[in-house]
Amino acid sequence: MLIKRKSIEQAESSRMPTRKPKYAPVTLSEQDGVRYLHFGTEWVQGAMRIRKPDWPELEYAQQMFAWMLFLDAPRHIAQLGLGTGALTKFSYRQFPDAQVTAIELNPAVIQICQSMFKLPPDDARLQVLEMDALEFVENPDNAGSLDVLQVDLYDATARGPVLDTAEFYQACAACLRPDGVMTVNLFGDHPSYAKNIKAMRFAFGHVICLPEVHDGNVVAICFPRRPQIDLAVLKERAAAIQAATKLPAKSWVKGIEAAN
Repeated sequence: MLIKRKSIEQAESSRMPTRKPKYAPVTLSEQDGVRYLHFGTEWVQGAMRIRKPDWPELEYAQQMFAWMLFLDAPRHIAQLGLGTGALTKFSYRQFPDAQVTAIELNPAVIQICQSMFKLPPDDARLQVLEMDALEFVENPDNAGSLDVLQVDLYDATARGPVLDTAEFYQACAACLRPDGVMTVNLFGDHPSYAKNIKAMRFAFGHVICLPEVHDGNVVAICFPRRPQIDLAVLKERAAAIQAATKLPAKSWVKGIEAAN
């Protein structure tokens, strides 16, 4: 996950701009066969079931793939915030014809993903970039280049996205192709939620929020232009996704139906 704004790193770097930023410590825990990533606090920044390293273990991470209801053959998938690499690994394995790009500011997160979370090395299809997510989405070279953008940007406190302005989400929208989709991990019971939803609705043509999961996460699905939502088609698509991947896609359709 990206650490940038309203965080330890920003405070340190603003006071001493000539020094490299100090990142929150990357720490691990394990319980019941699941390995967890932390940034020096009790907040979980990602998880991996050790026997199923490519499976998105956390429920919200599974919901981040709700874009699959609308796109079946993405050409380029990008993640802002690496975490344990759950989104990156599943995208890379599940869509062998897609280019997969992950953006992470903290080099220690990249290293720990490679050593402890089974992140594959870069190759012709996979690229993990050590850089600021805002710089990535604002780069004109990335305009109109993505089918899917998955945004999961939290700092050590893990209580709200570190990039949350209308300008940021406008830059995200500009990176998507016309029929592209963005999914974003939010906290439903935190003041940041309303701010992010307002900013997304300003930047995107349509926003759908799936029901809150047990940890308080809410995944928003954002479209540059309002899609035609045919529930019968989505239910058929969900059944196929669930059969092929074991992701709980039928529940996503129920959430979309409740939100519309």
